Amino acid sequence: MSDGRNKISGEENQMSDGKNKISGEENQKSDGKNKISGEENQMSDGKNKMSYHQIAIVGRPNVGKSSLFNWLIGDRIAIVDSVAGATRDRITYRLEYEGQTLELVDTGGIGIVDRDDLSEHIDHQIQIALESAAMVLFVTDARDGVAPLDEVVAQRLRALSVPVVCVANKADTENEAKLATDFYQFGWELITVSALQKRGRSALMNAIEKNIPAFAEQVNNASDPPHSQDSAVKAEREMRIAIVGRRNVGKSTFINTLTNEERVIASPIPGTTRDSIDVRFEMDGKTFIAVDTPGFRKRKSVKADLDFYSVTRAERSIRMADVVLMFFDCSQQIGKVDKQLVGYIERYNKPCIFVVNKWDLMAEQMPTERWADYLRETFATLWYVPIIFVTGLTGKNSKRLINHARMLYRQSCSRTSTAKLNKLITAALEYSPPPLYYHRKPKIYYATQTEVQPPEIVLFCNNPDMFAADYRRYLLGVLRDELDFGEVPIRLIFKKRDSGDPDNAIDTQRKT
Repeated sequence: MSDGRNKISGEENQMSDGKNKISGEENQKSDGKNKISGEENQMSDGKNKMSYHQIAIVGRPNVGKSSLFNWLIGDRIAIVDSVAGATRDRITYRLEYEGQTLELVDTGGIGIVDRDDLSEHIDHQIQIALESAAMVLFVTDARDGVAPLDEVVAQRLRALSVPVVCVANKADTENEAKLATDFYQFGWELITVSALQKRGRSALMNAIEKNIPAFAEQVNNASDPPHSQDSAVKAEREMRIAIVGRRNVGKSTFINTLTNEERVIASPIPGTTRDSIDVRFEMDGKTFIAVDTPGFRKRKSVKADLDFYSVTRAERSIRMADVVLMFFDCSQQIGKVDKQLVGYIERYNKPCIFVVNKWDLMAEQMPTERWADYLRETFATLWYVPIIFVTGLTGKNSKRLINHARMLYRQSCSRTSTAKLNKLITAALEYSPPPLYYHRKPKIYYATQTEVQPPEIVLFCNNPDMFAADYRRYLLGVLRDELDFGEVPIRLIFKKRDSGDPDNAIDTQRKT
């Protein structure tokens, strides 16, 4: 068995013993030591050119705003709960309708008294949504009729200069729809719908189309069209970056730093973020989607429905992400929740960066290598995962972090030719042949890459059981050192060759 320092494919190449070098925007193979990011970077302003129309969904608590939002987009994005005040942040979703791009914005309830004393923050998010909106859907409850708080909401909306449509929700039957006529007193167009029974969607979409004028060619269309055959270019378009970690690790603060605005509510109160929130931002002319996730909790600590929904959405965000940023608080020990999250990342084979946040609090007390070693010892099977130290509050190293995430996404989208794989595996087998299996010789006939995200490489052999776990790790290490995806998960599959398959590129080369 090789000690991990090999000459492969005729080139001098030292195998990694489990440590990465992270140096600026370049990634070099290491002889076992980490150079950890620690240089200050300036962020872009994070602002996007408005190339779509925003539609703000507002109203008092518990009128079904989030249900309406989910119904219109056709997915369960926003948390729906009978407890008033489930929504706190602005939740957005872009919807293509009649050739136009609309961005629906779900908001918290106007007039909510938040149990965690976040009412002022929630109202600030609502005001931002109203100021950015091209149109407002004023949602009411058809069954309750006009409530005093509806009057308060209407008074606030009258100060706007954009179209407003009153949407009487929960009109599950024709009789309930007739009860909604009282809402005409507000002076706006009235549409009766039922998000639960899926009634009235066509009328509502027609009202939206009527109130939003056709807009000019979108800004995004002015850019150069992507080349469909270039996976690297594709990887640069709106990459989804899930930001995960335990509660109060600084995820929301980091998001606000990326966008250079109070995009999400950041508070020292645990559990402030409840939904997984997609936030678009720009850096160096590229658009990214950062997904702010709820702080994760142990499964046994999840008691209320809201906590369950939050944990489920955090897990879903990992599953749907292109790259995951796993946040750690440098002042806290790694706990069971951190290990549970990393387990999800590993299960779904997601490119990942370990992000040690709030480093300004520890920089004078501890060298970065000590925390890096702590991470490597705790997550030994993920030795290839890069580590970056940041200060989310100030943005220090944030640009370097996003650039490295972009690099990982490119790696996960990379493809390698069958010829190159066969040559590489042949050299690895020659340098360190697999041991005999019950006096039988293990053989690999050829290799091919079958998937990306993550890269999946299939080795066709005479019997997969002949290759022990340590030898599989050796081959995986060779692939990491020699190919373009050394820092992302690689699925290495051993498959028995079909009896009718004549391909024998690797074994033939070894015999010649």
